[in-house]
Order: sequence, then C-alpha cells, then structure tokens
Amino acid sequence: MAEPGVETRTRSSVITARAAATFDPVGRSVASARAFVRDTLQGWGYGDVVDDAVVLTSELVTNAVIHAGTAADVLCLRSEDGVRVEVGDRYPEREVPMQGTGQGFASLDRENGRGLLLCAALASRWGVEYTPTRKHVWFRLDLPQRPVGARSAGPALPASMLPVAEERVRVAVTQIGSGGTITVWNEDAEHLFGYTGDQVVGKPLTDLAAWPHTPGTGTGIVEALQLSRWEGSYGIRGADGRVIPVYASHLRVRDTHGEPSTVCLLVRDEERAVLQTPQRAPASERGADSRSADPFEVFIGSPAPDDLDGLLQRTVERARDMLDGDSAFLLLATDDETELEVRATTGLPSARQRFARVPVEAGTGRYGSARMPAVHEDLSSVPGAVPLLNSTGMRSVVTVPLKVEGRLTGSLGVAAEAAGRYSNEEALRLQFAADRIALAVESARLGELERLRRGSLSFLVEASDLLAGTLDRDQTLALMAQMTVPTLATWCAVYTIADQSSEPYLSYVLHEDEERIDDLKALLSRIDPPDPVPTPGARVWTAPAEAAQRAALLVSKRELGLGSGPPVSSGIGGTMATAAVVGGETVVLPLVARNRVIGMIVLGKPSDDHFRQEILELAEDLSRRAALALDNSRLYSERMAISQSLQRSLLPPELPQIPGVEVEVIYRAAGEGNEVGGDFYDLFPIRDGAYGFAIGDVCGTGPEAAAVTGLARHALRLLAREGFGGPAVLERLNAAILDEGARSRFLTLLYGELWPQEDGSAVLKFVCAGHPLPLRLRPDGTVEPAAEPQPLLGVMDDLELYEQVVTLDPGDVLLCVTDGVTERREGTRMLGDDGLSDVLTTCTGLTAGAVAARVLRAVERFAAEPASDDMAILAMRVHEPHKD
Repeated sequence: MAEPGVETRTRSSVITARAAATFDPVGRSVASARAFVRDTLQGWGYGDVVDDAVVLTSELVTNAVIHAGTAADVLCLRSEDGVRVEVGDRYPEREVPMQGTGQGFASLDRENGRGLLLCAALASRWGVEYTPTRKHVWFRLDLPQRPVGARSAGPALPASMLPVAEERVRVAVTQIGSGGTITVWNEDAEHLFGYTGDQVVGKPLTDLAAWPHTPGTGTGIVEALQLSRWEGSYGIRGADGRVIPVYASHLRVRDTHGEPSTVCLLVRDEERAVLQTPQRAPASERGADSRSADPFEVFIGSPAPDDLDGLLQRTVERARDMLDGDSAFLLLATDDETELEVRATTGLPSARQRFARVPVEAGTGRYGSARMPAVHEDLSSVPGAVPLLNSTGMRSVVTVPLKVEGRLTGSLGVAAEAAGRYSNEEALRLQFAADRIALAVESARLGELERLRRGSLSFLVEASDLLAGTLDRDQTLALMAQMTVPTLATWCAVYTIADQSSEPYLSYVLHEDEERIDDLKALLSRIDPPDPVPTPGARVWTAPAEAAQRAALLVSKRELGLGSGPPVSSGIGGTMATAAVVGGETVVLPLVARNRVIGMIVLGKPSDDHFRQEILELAEDLSRRAALALDNSRLYSERMAISQSLQRSLLPPELPQIPGVEVEVIYRAAGEGNEVGGDFYDLFPIRDGAYGFAIGDVCGTGPEAAAVTGLARHALRLLAREGFGGPAVLERLNAAILDEGARSRFLTLLYGELWPQEDGSAVLKFVCAGHPLPLRLRPDGTVEPAAEPQPLLGVMDDLELYEQVVTLDPGDVLLCVTDGVTERREGTRMLGDDGLSDVLTTCTGLTAGAVAARVLRAVERFAAEPASDDMAILAMRVHEPHKD
C-alpha cells in the first residue's frame, strides 16, 4: 500500500483526451516512451509540463522494461487543469519503497526506487495502484495558472527578427466528419493544394496525406484525427502529384447534434510560426537540471525511420527544434566525397536546391571547411558563406560535420532569422547529436546506394532488352524517352543529327503530364538546340528555362497592359505552367555511336528541382546504349531502303491491258522485308498484238534468289522482243544461268506467248520447263492441265524443248502458280495439284481477280503457320461475248 499522505486517486476532474501506448521490454522502448509522451503533451498544448512528464515517464518505464523485465503500458489523460500519466507493468510483487519504515527512499546513486523519488519531488500528486496481475504508478502535473484570456505571449521583436512568410499567408481550413471524410474545403486550401472543393469533399483526408513527417511520433493520421487536439508536420499530395510539406493544427469539436468532427488548420511548413505552439525556452534558461536528459534520444526519437529520406527529414526537424532554430538542413557526401549533396531541409522554401551539390571546401576562412564545426553569428557579414541560405532571411547558422571512422559523410546545419543566436555551446550540442546519428545515416545511405545500384542494373538490363528488340527508328526514339520519364526525369527531349553537316533536329518530346507535351515542344522548337558536344557526361542547359521565363514575363506584362502588344485575356496559365515545367535543372547528354555524335538527349526537372548524381550517372549509361540502338536503327533503315529499292526494280512495271483478256497477279515474298524472292512473274507486249508472259521459281529465297530473278526476267523480255520463239528463249536463258558458275541456281519456268483473236478466243504457246503445270478451267467447271512437263533450267547444257499450242475459248480461265502454292503444308498434309484443282473447280463464273483471291485464301487457310516459301499466282480469263 502507499504511504499515508500520498494520494492514490486523482481529484474529480473531467477527462478531455487520452492517449495510450504499449512498449516492449527492450532498451529502446524507454526512448520511444519519452517521445510518445512528449509528442502527446505538445500536441495538447501542455508545453509547460512536458519536461517534467518526460523525465518521470523515462524513470518509470525504465523500472518496468529494464528492471522488472516486463512490457510497459503508458496512458496519458488530459483534463482542463493538468495531465495524469500512468505507467503499468506486469510484475506486481516488486516492493515499493516506503517512508517511515526500515526501508526508505532510494538514494540518487541507486537505480532501485529512483522513479518514485522523482515523482515525490516533481509531481503535484502521485500514487501506486495494485491488481492481482499488474502494478500502476501514476503521477499528476498541474498546469501553471495563467491570466484569463492569455494562453501564451512572446516578447516584442523588431521587424527584422519576425518569421519570414510569403506576401499573403494562406491558412487552409478543412473539416473532417465522423466518417473520416472531408466536409469543408476553403479557398486557401484550394490555392495551396490545387484541388477544388468538388474534387475532395466526401473523400478521406488519408487519400491526400503523406504520413508521417512529424519526428518521433508513431501516431498515424487516422489516430491524430481522433485526438482532441494535435499539432505537427506532415505532407499533402497536391493536384500535380507533389508532396507539399505543411504544419497542421487539429481540433476535435462537436456540432449541436453531438456529432464529432475535426477542424484542421494547415499552412506551408516554412510558415509554421503562424500555428505552432511556442517552443520551450533554451536549455540555458531552464536550469542545469533539465540538461540531464539524453539529447540524442530527444533528438532522433524511437523507433528510427527505416528509409533514408525519412531519417534525414526527422533529423533536420529535430535539429531545428533542439536549437530553437527557424530552419535546418542536411547534406550528404557523394561517393567520391568531393562534394556535398542537399538531401533534407525544413523551414526553407519547398524543395530548395534539393540534390544540389557544393564542393566540400567551399567558402572562406575557418568556416570554409565542412570538416569542422562552424558558427556564423551574422551571415550578412560573410556573403555567400552558406549558399543554401541565400535570400532566405536567415542571419545566424551553426553547422557540424557527420563523420564515420574519420571520413566526412555529411554536414548538418541549423539557422535562425536573428543574428547572434548561436555560440560554441550550441555547436557542441549539435555536434554531439550529429556524432550519435552519423553511423545510422551512413548505414542508411549505403543501403540506399546498394538498392539504387541494384535497381540501376535491373533498369539497364531491361532497357537494353527493349532497345535491342526493335530496329525501327521512330520506335527507338519513343522507347528512349519513355524509359527516362518519369523514372529519371520529369520530361525528356531527343534531338537527332542526320549527318555531320546537319543541324540537330527535335525528334521527340515527352512529359509525364501529357497535357504539357505540346507546350513544351513548342518552347523547344523556338530556341536553338544544344551544341552537339561529344564530351561524355551531363552538362547543364539553361536555354529552356530562360526562354520560358522571358515568355512568362512578356505575357504577364501584356496581361497587365504594360507590354508593347495589346492586353491578352487568355494564355497566361499555359505560359506559366510551361515555365514551371522547365524551371528546374535541365541537362544534356550526347548520343555518341561509332565515334560520331548522332544526337542529344535532354532531361529536365520542374521548378526548384535538381538531379541526383546517381541519376545522372544512370542516364549517362543509358544514353550510351540508346545511342548505339538509334544508330543501328538508322543503318538498318538505310539498308532496308536500298534493298527494297533494288528489289522493286526486279518487279515488272504495271501490267499491260490485253484486249479481250482479264489478267490478275498476286505475289507474296517469304522473309521479313523482302518484296521479291525466288518466285517471279512478268507480262509484257512483244510485237504485232502478241504478249509474252512468264511465271518462274528460282531455287531458294532472299537476295541470292532475287539476283537470278532479275537475270531471268530481263533476259526473257530481251530475247522475246528479238523474235526468238519460246524454246529458243529458254535455251539461251539456260546458258546464261549456267554461265553464272557457282552463283547459278536452277530455275523452273513457265513461258508463253498469247495472241488475242477476233472471234474472242486467245491462242497460247507454252513451254513448261520443270514448273507446276498451268490449269485450264472451262465454264462447265472442268479443270485440266494445259501443258506437258519439260526439263528445268540451270542444270543441263543441252536442252531439247518444244512448244505447245492451246486455244482458250471465251469464259475459260488459265491459272499459273509457283510451287509455294501447291507445296503448302500442314503437318504431313500438302495441298498438291489435286487440292489446287479442287479449289479451282469452285471458281466457275468468277473474274480473274476473284479466282486469284480465292486461291490465295485457300492456301492461307490450309495451314496455321505463315508461309515459308514465295508464292506467285497468275490468272487469265478470256471475256465472254456480251449478249444483247
């Protein structure tokens, strides 16, 4: 039981809010409990009793998780005039030191019982309560009396020391209903975040909130909205997809019907002074006793964030709060440790110089090196000493290095708007915190670097596969841009150079927001392209941003009636949006292939955004692969154009019109990109109303077969027009093929001459040299061969060929095909001569074009796989006489 006179119950008071948490029996739970109580009480606005509550909680939780070895339950209860904190453990048989007995209070040098000794010294009331399975130690801290109507007040300050804000401070007001959805969304909220009320009313705030940003808190946004009052930082995702850091104050209210809702006030994070509860006084004003708390535990909180960005953001916010600063920033060393890269800021304009790089030894005097702690009492006397703080209103700053095993891994700084705020004492406190956090930061940085390297390797492998999968130039350009946006950059432009004497040409533009592509392309088209410098690596290109700023200024002047042109009533929004698109860092990487600059790839970020060094290195690696793929597509396109031009020269010109005879030809060459293969056809006038026709098949496909095709077609025309008959023409062609030696290929050929007759018939003379026999279709549906087989060409020197004569009557159809038609296969089945005859039987009464189309359709349907051999179909039909 408790000592008489020590109260075991609180006075009757109305509990207005409560917060509870359980902590595992491990050492880090003590820091977590301290952070939980601090954040809870500060959120309730009880900053006056935070320090005492944190000290008492730390001792009682230590007793539970370290000495008793059980989990600790912490409960905070708020009333109108104070706060009660309960710490419970599950080891009720531990003795409680009593006054007035043989066992007194523990001394300050002993661990056992010190928590209760502190309760007696600091708490307004305290006590211990037992159950069969638990023990609760509680304490109450009363709030100091304040004048009615005044919660807090600050000193009168000169204007130069007041917090910096934009010309108009916007306070977003939103109300969250009992279901967690937004019910009120004011005009300032619409301006800050880009959403209209119609877009967000009825949606949960959790859809817009990026949580958490407040350091040391494990409370989620849902839990925060349930507290009677909460204050802290988080992010809101704007309409453009970016996270906007805000400082928020939540107040839980009830309407006249008793329904609860939460009113949220939000301002930009750098304007937090508008809403933020005044910070507690510096340590030097609070007395020496409060310095016994571990500054590192207060500094970082527990548990630490798992990701590097979260850890860095919490670090800068804790550093700012620890030194009562107005802003803080953290820079990390690059891989070669010659530069520092801005990775986290708070209290500065949004995304100011994020990922910007500065040399390690920049600056003058002893403040020039980031390897030593430095204090600037007044930045106005050392212009440019801290470039990150230029034009921010910050006057004094303290910076300390982050070192691991003697290596500089980063720099941490805290700045204030007033001069002379910091001394060596603050530098030592910040250095102590930096030394404790440096190893965790470096470990997280190395982990992130390893993930980036693995991701980069995977990205490059996938990019190489995609680029290697196409030889089409336009598709290659599109792939180059699509692989960089939005993975590497917000927007991308690709310039190509046709040859050494050509100027760079804007070939492709891509932005992650499709609505911005046209404006961006128009902007880039109006400015000179970047110089095609073959030097590897990324170089900054400022022309787009400068051109966009000039255009925005001109449009703004005209809008106000100040420019030389007439005022405009539209277009300013698009111009300003384009200026924001190219307002960040823009870099150019050359596309070098086979020791020649064939183009440039331009990557850009929106306003105030910068590229990370790792991203630029990855982009440089990608540009080398993309350049080779683009050059390969160029070479392929050129060779394809040459090949197709040569192949088209092997095809006959337009077919002549033969009186009384319809002619239709269908040709299909096997192989990708081939217009002419081993199969060929021709139809040409000879003399005196006679026409020659041919259809043949050279052994094989592709360019080699096409060469023999050209020889055969041109030789046939030449010899026929010299007056040679069919056998003489083929015998001389046979000799010409054999003269090709090793390059010669055997050839099957059907050659004939056709004479239209006055009675409407047509006389044909055939020589069928090893070729599939032509088929004759009569009007009654009868199908029969129209010639006899003879030896093929290109095999024997001495050939004895003869000519056959056939007369086609009106309505007759003559069908000539190559073996790509008759030898069409599906497994072990083959279409063959019989199958072709069956198809032709169904063509009675059809025109020549319809006959050729039906035969092709039957061949294609015979097998599922694409044809592997060339095909040629020549159909001729003698007109039937018109009936009156």
